[in-house]
Amino acid sequence: MGQLDGKVAFITGAARGQGRSHATTLAQEGADIIAIDLCDQVGSVGYPLATAEDLNETVRQVEALGRRIIATHTDVRDSAGLRAAVDDGVSQLGRLDIVLANAGIASFAPAENLTDDMWDDMIAINLTGVFKTVRAALPHLEAHGDGGAIVLTSSTAGIKGLGNLAHYAAAKHGVVGLMKSLANELAPHMIRVNSVHPTGVNTDMIHNEYTYALFRPDKKPSEITLDDVSDAFRSSNALPVRWVESSDVSNAILWLVSDAARYVTGVQLPVDAGSVIK
Repeated sequence: MGQLDGKVAFITGAARGQGRSHATTLAQEGADIIAIDLCDQVGSVGYPLATAEDLNETVRQVEALGRRIIATHTDVRDSAGLRAAVDDGVSQLGRLDIVLANAGIASFAPAENLTDDMWDDMIAINLTGVFKTVRAALPHLEAHGDGGAIVLTSSTAGIKGLGNLAHYAAAKHGVVGLMKSLANELAPHMIRVNSVHPTGVNTDMIHNEYTYALFRPDKKPSEITLDDVSDAFRSSNALPVRWVESSDVSNAILWLVSDAARYVTGVQLPVDAGSVIK
């Protein structure tokens, strides 16, 4: 038996990276999945975002584990689209117990160089999109009366400030305020709300020319290698590692949404190799 047998989880940003890892980790423990991803590019983001083919691969991996998955191309900025995706998923899978508001983007610039589009896209996706995700899911979480679990993906930048990331840090700090408010508001329904705070994670969000160029402005982006930036990634963590794996974040989330953490709510859980204490 799995820890999540009979449960249904709604996961945003599920096409690749952390989102795919969360989907397969929860599926391994018995959960069925409602998965969404934009599967399109955002103009202010300098690296390629997930594609329809990526989301299809998530579907394939979850189904290979013997679980059901309902996947759609949905934008977390679109309230009507979110409601439709959740409503359809619940109509097919029967209920909703877990919400993982994972979808997010990254972009970089000194504050004085941040464009309106960079700021607006960041807040709309990384903060407002988190709120809209939870709002769309709440009627289904509350409907069965058995409680539930929500995990919002923040960042170490939701705990401390980081250079070239004022807009990202503002959004991720906002996620913490949202989490704490929701934890109080939803506690009478036995719905627990927590946030996770990863350091750099070994995904496409950090492994691209755009992100590498932040650490090596002395080289052409196309010429920067992983070896060129490894020390920079390692220096942000207390433990001598460059980054954590998606599975490290997924395992933390699995604990938070399981009965093992049944009385844990309102918590900021770093999965950060000691980054926030350094």
